[in-house]
Amino acid sequence: MLNENIRAIRKSKGLSQQELAVKLNIVRQTVSKWEQGLSVPDSDMLISLSEVFETPVSTLLGENVIESEVDDLKAISAKLEVINLQLAQRKTTGKKIMQWFLISLCVATAAIFAVLFSLESPYLGWDFSDPETAVLGVAFHSFEWLFVRTAPMILIGAVVGIFLIRKKE
Repeated sequence: MLNENIRAIRKSKGLSQQELAVKLNIVRQTVSKWEQGLSVPDSDMLISLSEVFETPVSTLLGENVIESEVDDLKAISAKLEVINLQLAQRKTTGKKIMQWFLISLCVATAAIFAVLFSLESPYLGWDFSDPETAVLGVAFHSFEWLFVRTAPMILIGAVVGIFLIRKKE
């Protein structure tokens, strides 16, 4: 009975005979003899075994310990289910964040467009003989020129992105 319990608990802990022997500072053959029922560990070694196995000595000496593969599979499937739920939540959260980012991008593009339209290119009436005004005017004009050419593509891309994200939900 002890020999079967040692073997069953060792296997359930995922230890080889050699690994168990190293943890107990003995040779592998000793573990093999215990598991074959050719010898038994002394009381000090039983205590060491119980510490390594994290199992009470009474369990080692008691009834047969059955390797619980079914329980292990249930535990693994439960853990996988939790992981899958967490991944699904992350995916949903990521979609929501991306959707709000694209909506914000649309709103910001429309707002900048409205501001530029209402200003009606004020730099065109500036006196460019002053170097600071000239630099500021060129910078403002460059921004406006670049924005007017890229904003429609940004706006269309963001709207398409929003619809694609909503479609996948």
